[in-house]
Amino acid sequence: MDATVIGDLVAPARRSDGLAYRVAGDPARSHTDDSVCTSTWKTANLLRLYGVHEGSEVGIVDAPKHPDFDPGTTPSRADGTPVPEVVFTFLGAALLGATVRFDPPRNCAVDALVGPAAWMDAYEPGAACTTIAYGGPPEDPDVVHFESEVWSETPIAPPETVEPDATVLTTGENSVDHRRLLQAAETFVDRQNLAAGDTVTPDAPLSEPGSVVGGILAPLVAGGTIQVGGEATVTIGGGGVDPESVRVGTQ
Repeated sequence: MDATVIGDLVAPARRSDGLAYRVAGDPARSHTDDSVCTSTWKTANLLRLYGVHEGSEVGIVDAPKHPDFDPGTTPSRADGTPVPEVVFTFLGAALLGATVRFDPPRNCAVDALVGPAAWMDAYEPGAACTTIAYGGPPEDPDVVHFESEVWSETPIAPPETVEPDATVLTTGENSVDHRRLLQAAETFVDRQNLAAGDTVTPDAPLSEPGSVVGGILAPLVAGGTIQVGGEATVTIGGGGVDPESVRVGTQ
């Protein structure tokens, strides 16, 4: 597809009944292209409500909704992840022109932090940071509950205009803009011969840019499906494609 920024992957024209996200063995947790688009718009509007804008940095903790292990001991890919809230937050932040850092250090200063409610006390993101928790609900009233608030947000794409050279992903050491990330995703689609209806399982941490490119963006570019668990057309990590082999140009 002819996408110049990540927001093009969830544009109104992309709404359809095609399957964009599925959990193997649990069809009730699936999301169509229409659902991914509208959920991303609502997530973007929730983030904007709490101060996220162009140039903001959003930390996303890629974990289960109810983790049974401590932060910092996350396996390469926990069962049932990435949860939809993680995907929606990444895409929603991109719509606003914000920069995402997956699995930031617990003392990383970010403008908004999104993660499982059970872990929020373990992070010290700074006094000005808005903390948004999925799962839960959180016990701390100062922590925003993702599921409780996002459902009432407007299901309309935010009006922000984002330039292709805007930074969208950072590892703390390197940053990547929309153009380079999408170019890498299109290259991945071509090399793996991905087509509409194909499935891709991200089985490596999203803190690795190659995992974001191959596991999240490539299936959306191809009109395929992000698949959690099970047999897939392509797997990123876990004995499949090494995310470090996915070339991502940095700024």
